[in-house]
Amino acid sequence: MPRTLRPRVFVTRQLPGEALGRLSKQVDLSVWEAELPPPPETLLAEAARSDGLVTLLTDRVDARLLASAPGLRAVSNVAVGYDNIDVRACTERRVAVGNTPGALTETSADFAFALILGLARRVAEADAYIRAGHWRTWSPTLLLGTDVYGATLGIVGPGAIGSAVARRARGFGMRILYVGREARPALEVETGAVRVDKATLLAEADIISLHVPLTPATRHWVGRGELAAMKPGALLVNTARGGVVDPVALVEALRDGRLGGAALDVTDPEPLPPDSPLMTLPNVLLAPHIASASHATRGRMASMAVDNLLAALEGRRPPHCVNPEVFP
Repeated sequence: MPRTLRPRVFVTRQLPGEALGRLSKQVDLSVWEAELPPPPETLLAEAARSDGLVTLLTDRVDARLLASAPGLRAVSNVAVGYDNIDVRACTERRVAVGNTPGALTETSADFAFALILGLARRVAEADAYIRAGHWRTWSPTLLLGTDVYGATLGIVGPGAIGSAVARRARGFGMRILYVGREARPALEVETGAVRVDKATLLAEADIISLHVPLTPATRHWVGRGELAAMKPGALLVNTARGGVVDPVALVEALRDGRLGGAALDVTDPEPLPPDSPLMTLPNVLLAPHIASASHATRGRMASMAVDNLLAALEGRRPPHCVNPEVFP
């Protein structure tokens, strides 16, 4: 049988929506069907015979993989973040890297605020309390939580998602502080947000919501020192990346009561091992990295990833390109 002249593409998981059907009409497509990610050696072997990869944040694209894949021309990540990809190594090998910014902003902000409300008002604890058969009567002291309306919200990273969370906070009459590399005048006008330094945000925020990418500069942005500097009983919400928080320091602060609670859509490691102390702490609300998990949003992300990949395979700059310098 003659070899197809169409480019070969490996997709590391099934994706929602119609994007893969559209992709299959233009490339020789192979999709990993299992629930868990392809093992590293499988990804290595598939990359070695592929022109393009569609990856998720669970798939490591590093120098070793690139060295074994001389024909690889594009890697399209179905995510905004791309800390799973060695972008510098891709650029050196003229491999285009795409991501999916914007598609998940409002959906992720919805979920971040859901975690804020759920943690502050102890929603998961209340549900578990009833299901365990403990509810006997109404009580004026049962499962007392923290008011969100009028509280001070600290946003770390006022990018698209952080800014969208701030807009939601405005509707709850919250005082909004933010830490960022640059001032955001439009955000300040729209929401009344005030740019402060790290020490001020830690000391004054009742709730801190994390929205920064994982980089060497942001790894363990929240560590022992930061947790000690936070307002006693403050709440921490992380929908960014698990590595932004020091997990050992987090457990210590939750256990000794310095931190009132934590809501985590992302953890370090991810997923959490069954024996993680976070699994047993009542003041922790956990989610399995689902901030962008709506039908519409995940479908848009898949479609954007396919658009990025097809453009790169045709020699065009992808609509959302992390390393545009690979194109003349």
